[in-house]
Amino acid sequence: MAQKPETTSTSPLDTVKLALAVLILIAAIVGFYWFADQPPLFRVPGLLAAVGIAVAVGSPTRAGRAIWAFIGESRTEVRKVVWPTRQETVQTTLVVIGLVLLVAIFMWVLDLGLLKMVRLLTGQGS
Repeated sequence: MAQKPETTSTSPLDTVKLALAVLILIAAIVGFYWFADQPPLFRVPGLLAAVGIAVAVGSPTRAGRAIWAFIGESRTEVRKVVWPTRQETVQTTLVVIGLVLLVAIFMWVLDLGLLKMVRLLTGQGS
């Protein structure tokens, strides 16, 4: 795996673009709630369009490229995961449910025993 050299300097234009993207997002959220009396059929597409515009503004920046690279690498790693079969999932779920029930019964019996001991020690039991 080749390591990419990291530079810490960001251009002023990148900072302006990121600030503009954040302002667009904030304006979209404020607008979404400002027009709360309007039907969601109009508010949601407006919010999604504003998010798309903010992503388009922020993507060409250094931070935006880093985020897209991270997303791409994450997708690659998820494809490498060996997912369990349906049968394995069902079996594991049944084992977990069985053990939870077993521990619950054990705790219930333990609670009953401790309650009986406390009542016996305090003279409240028969």
